[in-house]
Amino acid sequence: MVTPTCLRNILLADDGSEHASAAIQLLQKLPLTKDTHITVLRVFGSQQATEAFALEASVKASCDLLVRQGLKADAELVLGNPAEKIIEYADEHHPDLIVLGAKGLRATLGILLGGVAQQVVEYASCPVLVVRAPAKKLRRILLVADSSPYSQHAAECLARFPLPEQAEIRVMHVLPPPYPAIATEMPYGQPFDQPLMVTEEMARQRAAEEEDGLHLLERMSDILAATGRKVKTGLKRGDAATEIIEYVKKNQVDLIVAGSRGLSQMRSWLLGSVSRKLVHYSNCSILVVRKSGS
Repeated sequence: MVTPTCLRNILLADDGSEHASAAIQLLQKLPLTKDTHITVLRVFGSQQATEAFALEASVKASCDLLVRQGLKADAELVLGNPAEKIIEYADEHHPDLIVLGAKGLRATLGILLGGVAQQVVEYASCPVLVVRAPAKKLRRILLVADSSPYSQHAAECLARFPLPEQAEIRVMHVLPPPYPAIATEMPYGQPFDQPLMVTEEMARQRAAEEEDGLHLLERMSDILAATGRKVKTGLKRGDAATEIIEYVKKNQVDLIVAGSRGLSQMRSWLLGSVSRKLVHYSNCSILVVRKSGS
């Protein structure tokens, strides 16, 4: 098996929540090298200033868990808006990966990850791993593939990602939904739906989509198989986010890997991307990979 390029610099956003704890446990389960350095970042608001001592002790305890695993870890306590400070810290220190919990505490000391996780995924300039509790060993990984360069970059990132030895990788591509039904008027104005008549041109287009999809899966599979890992592929048709989420539930996927298009701030919140839906609705952890320079 080809040894992947290990992560050297990781930024872990910690708020003391169940999901943040799961993020720490996930990092402990990865085959990281002794050279890996993890910065445990705790962001707090001005209303929590009186709790600074307790917060500092909490973030140091998180560091100690990682140090006992043989990793290098330092603590940072920062005042400000959580999402802004996480992104700002990443822009200044250029980590290889940001790791944070899917949801944070709902109490005073929480930084309310969830909305924060979504914003970090949107605007961070490096890959972001959003972890959902309970912590799981990464046994089944699903790469969501499309024909964009962002998806190829995600595949290349996954090929270098330090996964457990027995991890199984699956690659999935979702074709456009099948032809819709059309409304036809019955007597007395009662509509009913009937299948759209499929012309030869439509059939050829559908066959071409399937052929292109299979070629895409083969290309992505080759990138990952070069690491010596087992790779399975699957071609689906329908709404992309729905098909992926159903597949994840049915096949007990532990981690989804998807590319991110890197939209501008104004456009980003106006467009409902597949990766955003997966972050919000999937019941497992997700690694969103942003293409360099996007």
